[in-house]
Amino acid sequence: MRSLSMALAEGLQSLSMELTQTQQQVLLDYIALLSKWNKVYNLTAVRDPEQMLSQHLLDCLAALPPLKQKFPAALDVLDVGAGGGLPSVVFAVACPDWQVTAVDTVAKKAAFIQTTAHSLKLANLRAVHTRVEALTGGFDVVTCRAYASLRDFCNSSRHLLKPGGTWMAMKAKPPTEELMELPADVCVDKLETLAVPGLEADRCLVWMRPV
Repeated sequence: MRSLSMALAEGLQSLSMELTQTQQQVLLDYIALLSKWNKVYNLTAVRDPEQMLSQHLLDCLAALPPLKQKFPAALDVLDVGAGGGLPSVVFAVACPDWQVTAVDTVAKKAAFIQTTAHSLKLANLRAVHTRVEALTGGFDVVTCRAYASLRDFCNSSRHLLKPGGTWMAMKAKPPTEELMELPADVCVDKLETLAVPGLEADRCLVWMRPV
């Protein structure tokens, strides 16, 4: 049976991503924290650490190459409905020059992310317990994963996009019905299929911007 560290290294190689040994260890430490807190706080339905690696970590890491290609400079990123810190914790570890904010309406989830940021010494990650509608600030990229409909996602976070900013929604299959329900002043730039190492399920990114 492969170790988690070996599975992570192989996944990164498949994604053509380079992370330092320290960064890889921090990601593994994050899985350990997620697994530990999950027993009490029910942060994710996935219980097995190996499945957490493929279904959560590598799934989030797969979004980084296209995101970095679109925005090669340092970013301010907002993760809406961050839950157990996916993708916010993963992005903060892999991209230390980014400033990552995680917002969730559930206090225990925001507390877990803030504790994780402290435990893993992620100075570029902060968690906020509030509704996204009440949040202030400006972000280059506003993202979500397993959140509400695209329409609700865009409507609730529109005020947080910097000029020239973009929405990046992480979805399973292309959400055809949700795309049809988008507000008229939201433009879909691209639907991008992702290949996640060790995961046979469909994954895609939906890139959107205000018109």
